[in-house]
Amino acid sequence: MGNRPLAAMSAAFAPPRLVAHVVNRLDDGGAGNGLLDLIAHMPGDRYRHAVLCLGEDGIYHADLREQGVEVIDLHRRGAAGAGRFNPGLVLRMVRTLRVLRPDVVHTRDLGGLEGQLAAALAGVRLRVHGEYGRDDGRAFGRDHEYGCEYGLAAAEPRRARPTSLLRRMLRPLVGHYIAASAEQERWLIEQVGAAPSRVSHISNGVDSLQFHPRLGPHATVGPEGFMRDDAFVIGSVGRMDDAKNDVTLVESFLRLISSPHAAHGRLRLLMVGDGPLRAECQAMLERAGAGHRAWLPGERLDTAQLMRAMDLMVLPALAEGKGKVLLEAMATGLPVVATSVGVHKELVQPGLTGILVPPLSPDVMAAAIADYCRIPEMGARHGARARGQVIAHHSLPAMARSYLAVYDGLAGGEPGPRPGSAAGQRGGAW
Repeated sequence: MGNRPLAAMSAAFAPPRLVAHVVNRLDDGGAGNGLLDLIAHMPGDRYRHAVLCLGEDGIYHADLREQGVEVIDLHRRGAAGAGRFNPGLVLRMVRTLRVLRPDVVHTRDLGGLEGQLAAALAGVRLRVHGEYGRDDGRAFGRDHEYGCEYGLAAAEPRRARPTSLLRRMLRPLVGHYIAASAEQERWLIEQVGAAPSRVSHISNGVDSLQFHPRLGPHATVGPEGFMRDDAFVIGSVGRMDDAKNDVTLVESFLRLISSPHAAHGRLRLLMVGDGPLRAECQAMLERAGAGHRAWLPGERLDTAQLMRAMDLMVLPALAEGKGKVLLEAMATGLPVVATSVGVHKELVQPGLTGILVPPLSPDVMAAAIADYCRIPEMGARHGARARGQVIAHHSLPAMARSYLAVYDGLAGGEPGPRPGSAAGQRGGAW
């Protein structure tokens, strides 16, 4: 009894624990924005952070360093990518972790999974792995199992694919899993074999102050002649690769502007992001003579401002596990047309906050976009409800509290209600 006050005082003056986050890249298509939000809302007196970036450079390096976060680039070499074991990379991670001596290692998606092995070899006892959605669009449709799990290859017999094999082999090393959607939570339990007690469902949070509805007319964005006073701007945001399926959106846009309906003359297309399909989408628009009605600016840091120039967010992905862009659009007060896949089905309320359409269906997508263009009051209603949903259920502080509960629980602290349980579901952790 007499030692308890001393123990409490010792805990109060203990230095904050160090969390080493292992990510593939730090951009909007990777972990960058979400990681920045999480670190900004975690209590600095309890946890500090470092980031091991394995692959491509990203736009969030400087932002993280401004917050006092050490960012270490490990420069994944050669053709070995996500899902292909890279011994040299693992050894570099082991050496780095032995220098950092973190209390917790938190890996993300397939691209960072090798960090679990490196952490174990470096003697890091507390290990977390998060699944936030596909991490490598190049693998989609070939050796990435998410496409199968999301019903895109239902006719194909299930088999142990390379990525599934790596996840199952490393499963015993993972102390706790985090899933960004209920679908991913089920997938981790049923396909990877994680124990239900070791999986927490923590949905993404969004900054509803940064992402807010526009307060007046459209901002003037894009090249000269792109915007006009009565423009109706169709927007998309994200990495432009096969899995995000931007080609279907371009096809839908071209169908709409070729129709004789007078309202369609107002349509403009704004596609924010970079990736292997950006050039193809631009070429499709130019061949159709529609280049002046579209703007593809590449990867940007002013996403929130650009969203306020949009009237509708369209997300044509073939699979989606993160839902970050969707929540940002909802916080901005935008109605959403999204494919009926993954986390889209959890976040979009059809007929209330948006419209769900089948994947790879440009005609159906075009019809949904046309409804919002022709009935502006419907978009205003759906957008207002969408923002209300974000404020009620997807705040950044609530998301950070859920992560804090996972870290504390692993460290033997006071975990509080388990994220994903009934007590922890409101406010961003379902």
